[in-house]
Amino acid sequence: MGVRDVAASAGLVAELEGTGRKILPVELDLPNKAHIAQAVDAALTAFGRIDILVNNVGVAPGNLAELVDEKDLDETLDVNIKGTFLLTQAVGRHMIARNGGRIINISSQAGTVALRGEAIYCMSKAAINHLTRCLAAEWARYDITVNTVSPTFIHTDGTASFLSDADNRNATIGHIPLGRIGETDDVVGAVVFLASPAASLITGANLLVDGGWSVA
Repeated sequence: MGVRDVAASAGLVAELEGTGRKILPVELDLPNKAHIAQAVDAALTAFGRIDILVNNVGVAPGNLAELVDEKDLDETLDVNIKGTFLLTQAVGRHMIARNGGRIINISSQAGTVALRGEAIYCMSKAAINHLTRCLAAEWARYDITVNTVSPTFIHTDGTASFLSDADNRNATIGHIPLGRIGETDDVVGAVVFLASPAASLITGANLLVDGGWSVA
């Protein structure tokens, strides 16, 4: 499990270990190639192989397009696109060598629909969606599947402030035909499915977990 701050993630590690799983938290500051190499090496040393990679990363410094500054643009592209690619490349090389693996990129509905004030975030997630298709086509011959999960607004620490505003919450729900904000379990279920044998013939897909936002 790659985290920005190992010490700050102790609670999450303990929670996961409480389910009977073996957890290896490693410092991972995307798109730092040295951190990526160290994290992949540590995982291979501890477990011997990497069967599944879930790229769950993203920064979203919202602003109207005409007001976006270069610092926010660079950070968004570095973390969301470059970081995802470099980590996937490093793990992909291992999966190619052992001829198999599952890669699941956590994207966003923002890669499919337009969100006002989120132009660079939308751009970065659209890039991840297409990167997924490209890698799926290239790596299928190695029995590696590459898919994307694209959630709508989910109740997390990152969305808590936005959704605590009644106007924001009501406007958001108004876009979602199923009429509710997502929960983390909604995303977990999609990821588990794509990592399971039930999805062995699925690659290059973008699974929208958006309550119907994209088709409304």
